[in-house]
Amino acid sequence: MKRRRIVFVQTQAENAGAQEVSRLLGEQLTNRGHEVRHVFFYRKSEDFSAPPNTFIICDKRPSKAEIFSFLTGLYKFIKEFEPDCVFCFQHFGNVLGAPVARLAGCPVIVANQVTAPSLINPVLTALDKVFGVIGLYDSITVNSNFLLDAYTQRPKRYVEKLTLIPQGFETKKSDVDKATARLELGLPEDVALLGCSARLNPAKQLDKVIAILPNKPDWHFAIAGQGPDYNRLMELAAKHGVTSQVHFLGEFSPDRIGVFLASLDVFVFPSAAESFGLAAIEAAQVGVPVVANSLPVLQEVLQANGAPCALFADVSNTAEFSSAIETVLTDQDLANSLRDRSDDLKMRYSLDAMVDAYENLAVGNDVSFSTNEALAS
Repeated sequence: MKRRRIVFVQTQAENAGAQEVSRLLGEQLTNRGHEVRHVFFYRKSEDFSAPPNTFIICDKRPSKAEIFSFLTGLYKFIKEFEPDCVFCFQHFGNVLGAPVARLAGCPVIVANQVTAPSLINPVLTALDKVFGVIGLYDSITVNSNFLLDAYTQRPKRYVEKLTLIPQGFETKKSDVDKATARLELGLPEDVALLGCSARLNPAKQLDKVIAILPNKPDWHFAIAGQGPDYNRLMELAAKHGVTSQVHFLGEFSPDRIGVFLASLDVFVFPSAAESFGLAAIEAAQVGVPVVANSLPVLQEVLQANGAPCALFADVSNTAEFSSAIETVLTDQDLANSLRDRSDDLKMRYSLDAMVDAYENLAVGNDVSFSTNEALAS
């Protein structure tokens, strides 16, 4: 395949799910001989593990007064690199990155929808619809049937550009055992350890886990991530008298998240809205039993060959959520059955298949619905 110059446009420079996807794609496409660049609008985390050939336009989120200079910087970066294809990620990445890339002369622009529609500002939603209809996007990807169903409600000319590409991932399995991982991370050894890797914002509903802890003094909760909800979660832990049971570990680089997962007895995922739930899939794939909110999208993606790879509960019901965690901790047959399905998840979400699909988009080839529905089955 002819070598292409490719740019990945992201909003925030941090170690989160969407950034992990573009990191993996960039790495794999580079290995296939393409020339790849990553551009981020601004730095969100000081612990961000930047991929090779990364350019961050602003040190912090640009103010309204700085928007013009920010957009000028983005335009210059794309114009000077002269990419054959630009992949835009997240809602701001799409509605700001796509028009700038088109003005800079990029021939192929792909918008990637990786955010649950309920979390997107209505103004951005309206702009996104218009851009899809008028042809600013050449293709639009989604990563789950849940998102596909949501976006097929849009105008026909938008829907015609939709492509379903299930999100491949890189295994996060670590060679360290549980005791070593806990010692390395400063976590208590003789407790039932729940954990979650997530950006700290209210939509992740980590407070639902903290609310369980007062009645479970032998349970501890380790959190890998950073974000604006940190202070509220700290205050909530103090209010419930469980400060000693909650461990804020900060953000982990992709090559370190495996140590965090190795330390856990249960991975909890109480998020209120998701488009895919990569963190939960990564945990399940390395054999950590997962208890997740009973969202349709999580029930879709956390299954393989028709069998669930997690236990689901309504996390708004504290008793039900707590009971599900208790079940996973005490029912070894159930926990083992969930672990046994981990390899099925790796096969379902093939990294190579995802890269193949994106490579085809980069050269302007159509990736049909039927091909990608087969990947998602």
